[in-house]
Amino acid sequence: MKTINLPEDSALRNRSFLFGTATSSFQIEGAADSRLQSIWDTFCEQEGKIADSSNGLTACEHVARFKEDVDLLEELGVDAYRFSISWPRVMQQNGELNPQGVKFYIDLLDELARRGIKAFATLYHWDLPQYLEDNGGWLNRDTAYAYQHYVACIAGALGPRVHAYATFNEPFCSAYLGYEIGVHAPGKTGRKQGRTAAHHILLAHGLGMQTLREHAPHAQHGIVLNFTPCYPVSESPADRLASLYADEYINQWYMQPVMEGKYPHVIEKLVPEERPDIHPGDMETICQPLDFLGVNFYTRLTYSAPQEEGELFSEHEHLPPKTAIGWEIYPQAFYDLLTSLHARYNLPPIYITENGAAMPDKLENGEIADNDRIDYYEAHLLALSKAIDAGVNVSGYFAWSLMDNFEWAEGYEMRFGLIYVDFETQERLFKHSAYAYKSLLSQRK
Repeated sequence: MKTINLPEDSALRNRSFLFGTATSSFQIEGAADSRLQSIWDTFCEQEGKIADSSNGLTACEHVARFKEDVDLLEELGVDAYRFSISWPRVMQQNGELNPQGVKFYIDLLDELARRGIKAFATLYHWDLPQYLEDNGGWLNRDTAYAYQHYVACIAGALGPRVHAYATFNEPFCSAYLGYEIGVHAPGKTGRKQGRTAAHHILLAHGLGMQTLREHAPHAQHGIVLNFTPCYPVSESPADRLASLYADEYINQWYMQPVMEGKYPHVIEKLVPEERPDIHPGDMETICQPLDFLGVNFYTRLTYSAPQEEGELFSEHEHLPPKTAIGWEIYPQAFYDLLTSLHARYNLPPIYITENGAAMPDKLENGEIADNDRIDYYEAHLLALSKAIDAGVNVSGYFAWSLMDNFEWAEGYEMRFGLIYVDFETQERLFKHSAYAYKSLLSQRK
């Protein structure tokens, strides 16, 4: 069976380096009848939005099977588990906590603690309550304050059980995919909508950080941002400028306000009607000190000068080799990303909060020999190790994902898991990549 091979002197072989896996609420929990409706429930009901016309009503039945899933975490030998709290599960529309939903997370956290597994809780992983979307969702500034109220309630209810909180997972995806190009929930479109949603999410992050400091002073607090490094297709000045604008629009639009309290220069390239409405004090609220930065990385993209008036860049198709979802496998971009962030910003400790690959898994003779996924992990862990050697302060790594799940607009067609899930029977099965990950973790010094 194939293994993940790292140099003997790699920092990742040190016991002090934290290894975990990650999931999110809507993608695995199911039990939709015991929570409020979310924007993803509504989005799944719209014809043509989900590749296989599926939904998250059942998913992996994690609410019913969480003890079994914690058994899997323990068998893997992880130090930590990153999951998200479902806002629609723990809150009622009247603004009060839902005791049943809160109890589920308390039970999960207590089970993790019994196994010695640190809990990394993400407070928002895309599943906004639908009733808030009915009032404008992230286009409505009031949603940032509704989020702050939710954070205060749930952080107080969970007490000292959570090791680390992330305010948001991938604001880019919520804002750009959900409100600007419409391929994710709630399916809105338009640059003004996308930039407005992004600003209100970042404002909510800042408010959430302030609230977490008050209600969960024992925990670490940060945010999880996804990065897709942007490369020019040629060294021409026009293509290099286009890739710079792409980086600012896609990556630094979220990073720079959080770290420096200002938007990147590309905002000046937008006509005034497309820019977000920034109130006095907003940027100071957004720019809260972080205990950690979560970095999600999967792939890179290439860019050239724009072909149409009003555009900032032209984005090109992913280059081979690709994963099953069509994303280029380019580990060098992982190293480039981490070292460039380190050079540009005064960073807090970093956790790699997501990294992994969808592959065309085949169940044969009761096994899944996903050597391509093992190769992906090895190449990216080597790039990470090299970045740490170059001086980047990385404290941990979370493989995406613990198990196959509802993969958003791709439905159940794309499998990222270390653990195979038969969605008909809910049987869980270790893939060869899970055994390789387990072996790597067991060999640390």
